[in-house]
Amino acid sequence: MVSINTNSAAIGALDVLRATVDGRNQTQSRVITGYRVSQASDDAAYWSIATTMRSDNKALSAVEDALGMAGAVVDTASNGVESAVDVMQEIKQRMVLAREPGVDRDKINTELVELKEQLKTITHASTFSGQNWLWRTDVADDEPKQLVGSFRRDSDGGVTVTNVEYEVAGTAGTSEVNFLIDDVSGDSGILTGSGFASELGTTKNWVMFNSEDGPTYDEMVLNDTVTDTEIEEMISVVDAMAQRTIDVGTTLGALSMRVELQNGFVMDLQDSIHYGVGKMVDADMDLESTRLRAIETKEQLGVQALAIANASTEPLISLLR
Repeated sequence: MVSINTNSAAIGALDVLRATVDGRNQTQSRVITGYRVSQASDDAAYWSIATTMRSDNKALSAVEDALGMAGAVVDTASNGVESAVDVMQEIKQRMVLAREPGVDRDKINTELVELKEQLKTITHASTFSGQNWLWRTDVADDEPKQLVGSFRRDSDGGVTVTNVEYEVAGTAGTSEVNFLIDDVSGDSGILTGSGFASELGTTKNWVMFNSEDGPTYDEMVLNDTVTDTEIEEMISVVDAMAQRTIDVGTTLGALSMRVELQNGFVMDLQDSIHYGVGKMVDADMDLESTRLRAIETKEQLGVQALAIANASTEPLISLLR
């Protein structure tokens, strides 16, 4: 039946064409954005998961930056300790030489003074971004050093930042200390503390040099009034100091390796999350481009079908003229 009020064929063709155009627009959006799920209306569940994971990935990127900073701080302290060990070995060598009969101990002491100054320089210079793990200038320096280690999301949705911790203080007054120099009380420093001499049972409280604000102990000085026994005690104390410094260097080296491994893990984790999110929301560009070409062809056919449906009323119109 041909109606002058309703062209059902044209309406049907128009509905098909409208659906084709909508499909083309959706496919074009996927091709342009590269996403199969770019907004919540595309797939609410996948969009929610992907958005959360992208947020976590940004947090992991911040953790990666923090680990880079932490690695630099640890490496700075580790390099300072290694340099200090080399200088302490030189000091021990000079003291062994001073033990020999007939040597000019005053001249050796001149070298000793310079080596002590080098230890101070190393300690003071081992600073990165305002942090110095080898030099105690305030009681606040005793606080454990917290380094950002990772970021994780619990099953209930809560987030947690985990830390890598380094106990920097040690036990003051003993050989179990980690600072090289303690300018507050002296006894928390390897070079300024009397703990080594006390544990070795020497006749004097030998220290490499005295701290700025701590008590005054027996500083190691070589001159003609120093006895052979005292020099031997100094050698023993310096050796104990060097061994403790090596232990601290070992701890810092292990910590540096842990930070480096954690940094690598965080980078791999970011890649995994990025890949996982992509599998959920990325569009298959080969499929979408092929689909777009097919829809464009279908759209052209729909336009032609609509034109044919509209032309079906032309004979009736010609009769009415």
